[in-house]
Amino acid sequence: MSKKKKLTHKTAKAAEPAAQAEELREQIRHHEHAYYVLDLPEISDAEFDALFLDLRRLEDDHPELVTADSPTQRVGGEVSEQFAKVRHRSPMLSLQNAFDEDEIRAFDRRVRGAIGSDVHYCAELKIDGLAISLTYEHGRLVRAATRGDGTVGEDVTANLRTIRSVPLTVDPIPGLPPVFEVRGEVYFPIAAFERLNAEVEAQGKPRYVNPRNTAAGSVRQIDPNVTASRDLQTFMYTLDPGGPCRSQWDVLTSLQKMGFRVNKHRRRLASIEEVVEYHAEWQRRRHELEHEIDGVVIKVDRFDQQLELGFVARSPRWAIAFKYAPEEAETDVEEIACYVGRTGVLTPVAHVKPVVVGGVTVRNITMHNEAQVNEKGVYVGARVVIHRAGDVIPEIVSVKEPKQGWRMPRKCPVCGGKVVREEPYIAHRCINPFCGAQRLERVRHFASRGAMNIDGLGYATISQVIDRKWVADPSDLYRLTKEQVVELEGFAAKSAEKLIAKIADSKRPSLGRFLYALGIPQVGEATADLLAVEFGSIEKLGSATAEQLNAVEGIGPSMAGEVQQYFEGQGGELVGRLLAAGVQPEAMEAHGGGPLTGKTFVFTGTMDGMGRPEAEALVRRLGGKAASSVSSKTDYVVAGPGAGSKLEKANKLKLTILHEQQFLELIRE
Repeated sequence: MSKKKKLTHKTAKAAEPAAQAEELREQIRHHEHAYYVLDLPEISDAEFDALFLDLRRLEDDHPELVTADSPTQRVGGEVSEQFAKVRHRSPMLSLQNAFDEDEIRAFDRRVRGAIGSDVHYCAELKIDGLAISLTYEHGRLVRAATRGDGTVGEDVTANLRTIRSVPLTVDPIPGLPPVFEVRGEVYFPIAAFERLNAEVEAQGKPRYVNPRNTAAGSVRQIDPNVTASRDLQTFMYTLDPGGPCRSQWDVLTSLQKMGFRVNKHRRRLASIEEVVEYHAEWQRRRHELEHEIDGVVIKVDRFDQQLELGFVARSPRWAIAFKYAPEEAETDVEEIACYVGRTGVLTPVAHVKPVVVGGVTVRNITMHNEAQVNEKGVYVGARVVIHRAGDVIPEIVSVKEPKQGWRMPRKCPVCGGKVVREEPYIAHRCINPFCGAQRLERVRHFASRGAMNIDGLGYATISQVIDRKWVADPSDLYRLTKEQVVELEGFAAKSAEKLIAKIADSKRPSLGRFLYALGIPQVGEATADLLAVEFGSIEKLGSATAEQLNAVEGIGPSMAGEVQQYFEGQGGELVGRLLAAGVQPEAMEAHGGGPLTGKTFVFTGTMDGMGRPEAEALVRRLGGKAASSVSSKTDYVVAGPGAGSKLEKANKLKLTILHEQQFLELIRE
């Protein structure tokens, strides 16, 4: 971008209003690009503010001159009530992960085995941010969207327009069609994140957890002015279609020419040895950066070779994320507290002295059950080594001087009810059905995103309606009135009306979602879908015998007993009340046949390349079944970090156990 002469007040006054406005816009765009993209400011903040003020005053005096791409339009406008859905031009794919040299060398062998030895890789730092897509028509930004599920995202145009490094207009490189997408990451610079946390602490509010999640939340703010206040940044790395570009390196160069912010630490590498060296260099230097990274991304550079390699599932064969091992840190256990879930199960959580691991402050670590606490030898006062499994979930790796003997409380910490361990289960459970913690968690689970998806019905609101005795079980949600909700803390007339509408909108869930929302013991999302497809209606499932349930592939005797017992007891009564309140679960169709027909998978622990729901959906699309519990009928157990009792049971039954990479290899085969 050529440097423009600075516009003086004398020349501005002499110009016609339209020409004056356009010249001011050009000057402001130039200086925004220099400051926010190139990090090379050419004028002082005061001079920039004077230019911006001149333009705003001119547009105020001449409203007919305001254009959609004017710098003054980055912030403002009406507040959106919700985000519309946007279908991406082409799917935004996820990447396979490699965690060591053996895996990255195996990737290189597969690539060279398929396309020959003439291979160059384009290496880029893997930004720990939120994936976005920007759509331009004739050089103007018309739409910005989140990744969503890869196919459909959320329209966040108003918010992305507030980020200064997102160009509102560009000069497309020759050969691009009138409409094209640019993709990349929005991230929170570490310094800006720390400033935000200092501000919220000064206001007596809790700190934000980490830059990545806070960036995602900032992009999805209802009010664009909040997004604008967060000092977010971007890096772009994809152009769709590529136009005249013939390689990833060409794309990055072209994006930079058009005015997008592109990571300057990219490299074009000729061998896997250079890839390994690049990865090691940035592992050493990662804390020098103004943003967080969790690895490097390696792509076969040439597009013709990418096309030849193709895709597997929802990942390209020509790219891989070479991730860093999670960082470790030492700290002390200050307390082991127990939390009560919706089924009464007590979960021990180690409260540790706050410590930063991988850029995130860790205070609490879930220990799952009494057996795990003692297997690791955790106790109050223990010195422990922790990391974040998959760079996400805090986990205790080891204890300096382990001790056994920690015991679950005999009474529920919430209601004082009796706590028992029922064989053959490992978990301890409060058996008081009227326990306040269980009631709250049951309603919270019912309203959660994977269940009835009642947006806006969070922990604080549920606590209030239960405390006021307006809600005793999920069916009471459908009897709430606007007049009641408006009395709650945090609600006004409009927000109360919106929540009541959301509750009403949830009355037509799929049968699978409805079953999952009920919170039947041992029935997760995958098993709920399995039962929904098999029985077709809530009435048929409710009257099914244990033999009929046990005959379903993926349903073992224990689970069959839980389902039957649920419908024969208070669970059946709750279902009746929900149906009477107008909830009408809709039937689900079975997936067709495929290469995994007849195979049952169970996923346990965390996955890095894709989420567990995504992996389960992939299995079902290929004709297989995804169950939530392990039985002798299970064909494969896919285990990741944090795997617990399911993995133990799989070992006892001598089932085939896969880690994530082996699962992906199986899918490819």
